[in-house]
Amino acid sequence: MKRILLAFCFFTGALSLSAQSYQELVKQGLDAISCDSLLQAEEYFRAALKKEPAIKSNALLFNYIGQIQEKTGRDAEALESYNLGINLSPHTMGILLNRAALYMRTHRMEKALTDYSDVLDLNPNHRHALMMRAYIYTSQNLFRKARLDYEHLLRLDPNNEDAVLGLVLLNDKDNRPKEAMDQINQLIQKDPTRADYYMVRAEMEMNRKAYESAELDYQKAIELDPKNVVYYMNRALFYIKTGEKNRARLDLKEARTLGADPGELADLYQQLEEY
Repeated sequence: MKRILLAFCFFTGALSLSAQSYQELVKQGLDAISCDSLLQAEEYFRAALKKEPAIKSNALLFNYIGQIQEKTGRDAEALESYNLGINLSPHTMGILLNRAALYMRTHRMEKALTDYSDVLDLNPNHRHALMMRAYIYTSQNLFRKARLDYEHLLRLDPNNEDAVLGLVLLNDKDNRPKEAMDQINQLIQKDPTRADYYMVRAEMEMNRKAYESAELDYQKAIELDPKNVVYYMNRALFYIKTGEKNRARLDLKEARTLGADPGELADLYQQLEEY
């Protein structure tokens, strides 16, 4: 079966681009994506754009091209493709969401906020956009706006545990410590297998100087998700702040093995030397 699929992919890739119609080129591009031939797919989509440069459906082709460019490590080109798609069709939610996600990944949260808000103008009940906008508002200390989005999301989906976790983090930042701790305890009681719950509670306990409880929760989070580099980095910072430098070094070593960001590692090593 695999040989047949490879032969099919080779055959579709060998067809002359100039001999095909717009619709055929788009289909060939989609077939190439299914064969994981991303650069070949991009070539087909670009050929289709040249065939019919003025039609509105090209917005979707720019979206496909942008996704391919992201997957192949070309973020600047992907952003340009999403921009072109949105210029052609400003109300296409898929492109707005893809561009917003790219903005989030490249730490341009204000621009992501604009795109998520545009999505919510089109569909006020879009759950992912509500979640992401609430997260951005929380990071900007716009607690009232964040709370409105989380509460809206929970009205749509009362069992959305990620939204409740967002409210936990919001309440902790918004000087509601008891409410935040009660909520995270309830989440852990409901699902004791989620490592991120223990990590959140550990961070809250560390800030409250409940160091013994925090250490237990850091350990539990790592037991549940032993390949999570962020957890080792967070616990290393905990050990740095509590003066346990040897344990911090062990966690930083493990984080490096797991592929931690070199800049973030260097910052923690610097803090290790300063404490």
